[in-house]
Amino acid sequence: MIGKLRKYFFHQAAVGAQNATHFFKKSSAYGAFLHKCYIPDIAYSCNICNIFDRNRTRQKCQIRVRLVRKAPGFLAFADPLPVRNCEELTSTASGHHTRAAEERRSVVSLGKESTMELMEPLAARVRPQTLDEVVGQEHLIGEGKPLRAAIEKKHLFSFILWGPPGAGKTTIARIYARALDAELFELSAVSAGKDDIRKIVELDTHGKSKVLFLDEIHRFNKAQQDFLLPYVESGELTLIGATTENPSFEVISALLSRCRVFVLELLSDDSLRALVKRTKLKVPKAAFDWLATYANGDARRALGLLEGAQSLYGEITADTLSRALESPHLRYDKKGEEHYDTISAFIKSMRASQPDAAFYYLARMVEAGEDPLFIARRMVVFASEDVGLAQPTALVVANAVFRACETIGYPECAINLAHGVAYLAQAKKDRSAYDALLAAQSDVHALGNLPIPKKIRNPVTKLMKELDYGKGYEKYGTESYLPDPLKGKRYLR
Repeated sequence: MIGKLRKYFFHQAAVGAQNATHFFKKSSAYGAFLHKCYIPDIAYSCNICNIFDRNRTRQKCQIRVRLVRKAPGFLAFADPLPVRNCEELTSTASGHHTRAAEERRSVVSLGKESTMELMEPLAARVRPQTLDEVVGQEHLIGEGKPLRAAIEKKHLFSFILWGPPGAGKTTIARIYARALDAELFELSAVSAGKDDIRKIVELDTHGKSKVLFLDEIHRFNKAQQDFLLPYVESGELTLIGATTENPSFEVISALLSRCRVFVLELLSDDSLRALVKRTKLKVPKAAFDWLATYANGDARRALGLLEGAQSLYGEITADTLSRALESPHLRYDKKGEEHYDTISAFIKSMRASQPDAAFYYLARMVEAGEDPLFIARRMVVFASEDVGLAQPTALVVANAVFRACETIGYPECAINLAHGVAYLAQAKKDRSAYDALLAAQSDVHALGNLPIPKKIRNPVTKLMKELDYGKGYEKYGTESYLPDPLKGKRYLR
């Protein structure tokens, strides 16, 4: 076993990985003992341990210990780590139980020149532990605001945190659970399922409340959310959902009605500055300005890039930040809310005859790699919906843009899109055809299928003719052909 582990670590060093992880099965225990093994000169994450019960019988256990070596050498924990049970130091592969093992871990010195430190991402090391340390989100955690009041009064209730990445959703959930002295379980909806929830429900927490933090709750399908519902409803689980998507679209109504929704905002530059200051890294103003633009309100992104630049180049400047970032990219999830927000802004800019704003949002979509046919389809719809009868050729132009995008593709079809945007944004607007359709649909919904006047029915059989279908019909008649209850109604104005 030791040989395999040593070989595994050397392999990780060879490929330049920073984390080597080996998971062991979870079980109850009274102490943990790390194997002695050789660790190369890399940062690594090591999960190698034995567990001993009262009878000193060795059991296997999963435990995550992140360490970093100053130089290659042998490492060992000389004494067992005192724990009451294994779960205080475990974190399952799907992320289930993340009780702060760091609070119980001690770092062991390994000789005169050799030291070991806990190795965690910078974002984890500076993660706030109390509400007063949290930056941003003043509308939720400021004095007298709802989340602060709930935490201070130890009010146990289910809620959903909706906001962009890196806004503090996980941090707030952990602070909330800690303040209420509850057992916190963390699951990612990407990898978790019904069995994970069932295990948490069945787990004995000795009277403590169970708080389930479900990250990316929008990834749970309807069946999974239905399974979760009765536990939330009965209070067996207090749910904290985290999502970057609009929960009214992604969370079933029955579950949503049992949760409060708190909306988190992008972190401001001032909030990011306070967070960067906490790292104690020297960040010049020019570097911070570059970082803030790149991070776009995402604390995790900012701290990750800071850590990368510091590790690679030993200093943080705008240049080292740029070099540490191999390929800058815009945050744009083609299936997420950012996608819909951007196309909405694009359409509304053309509707308001603001070509400059329309070009900006078009550029954002093009640079993010949005499907050009998706953009062109929306322009075809816009041509009829918003330009309509004021300039009927707009539909011809929009269709031509769609065909050009189909034929040419990126990058050149962006020029065709720009051509179409310039035309549509500056065209006169007339929504009368679209408004007429909406008004007629409203009457259909309200009144149902009203009887069609017999005069304009199609008399295809002898019986129909005997029933006066088509009787008195004139090709160019002036009498209203609307059903009797709607006679005289005008839709097109």
